[in-house]
Amino acid sequence: MYAETLQSLCEQSGGILLTKDIVNAGVPSSYLTAFLREGKLERVGHGVYITPDVLEDKMFTLQARKKRLIYSHDTALYLHDLTDRDPLTYSVTVPTGYNTKRLTEEGLSVFSIKPDLYGMGITTAQSPFGRPIRAYDAERALCDMLRSRHQMDGALFPEALKRYVRRKNKNIPLLMRYAESLHVNKLLRQYLEVLL
Repeated sequence: MYAETLQSLCEQSGGILLTKDIVNAGVPSSYLTAFLREGKLERVGHGVYITPDVLEDKMFTLQARKKRLIYSHDTALYLHDLTDRDPLTYSVTVPTGYNTKRLTEEGLSVFSIKPDLYGMGITTAQSPFGRPIRAYDAERALCDMLRSRHQMDGALFPEALKRYVRRKNKNIPLLMRYAESLHVNKLLRQYLEVLL
């Protein structure tokens, strides 16, 4: 019975299983161990397992392991189709005080921000494999790029802003509210005056 439940979970989840899903389904850990031993599942990170036929969705599994990280900056621009440049390393934001050592060791570009600004603009995006991940919305990503302009590729922001301004679903008032909260409103206005 438990083996069938675990098999069913694998099929429903598209081949990516989290420990919490297995526990919530009431499957004893001995069945997970058996699936791992038999090669029906492989561990790709703490609490994250995939079936052998699935390509690992690094963005999804990374966030499943590290709940507090939000995809941001150039990575969020990519997720919102504001740049064609596939990020070589993922940019993530965590609240100040979060231990970033492991994230940096994993090759991520890590940004920290005060907890009161951390939650601003979080939305659900889709990983390149179509799975739900948390990222900052387009407006927040643009403001973050401007805020961290000395640490980012200088050509990315102007191009992303041009794409954003051409969109039908742009939200300039929201963009300006974020810019004010992140103290980049004067600089953003200068860019927008040229484009609008």
